[in-house]
Amino acid sequence: MTALNLPSYPFKTMTRNGKPYIFDVLRKKYVALTPEEWVRQHFTRFLLEEKGYPQGLLANEVQVNLNGTRKRCDTVLFKRDLTARMIVEYKAPSVEITQAVFDQITRYNMVLRVDYLVVSNGLRHYCCRINYSDGTYVFLPEIPRYDEL
Repeated sequence: MTALNLPSYPFKTMTRNGKPYIFDVLRKKYVALTPEEWVRQHFTRFLLEEKGYPQGLLANEVQVNLNGTRKRCDTVLFKRDLTARMIVEYKAPSVEITQAVFDQITRYNMVLRVDYLVVSNGLRHYCCRINYSDGTYVFLPEIPRYDEL
């Protein structure tokens, strides 16, 4: 897999029917190892180990209903009251982060109304904080630590 702009971590992997799988610590199961999943697993570990995010408040593949269709947020950070606080959207390293990616995560946020939106392709990471009181947002220079949220 592609080297990413994230720390390296030891991952549990296996091969099933000739296809690679990686263990997802949040879903507690092996999942198909695609380029996007490679990014998700690195970024999740980055949030847990480098940024201090509590494992019990993070979830992968969170379903939302958007205009009558089911969509899945790649990763959601919840508050202690189990309302959503952050949505993270991943793309494979070969996928450029474009306005369309931000449009996608913004649609998910129409349902969840989080404070932070994060987009990463494993090479470039973007984080913005939303201020609902004045309808603005600001891009942050880095992904905040959990205790800074």
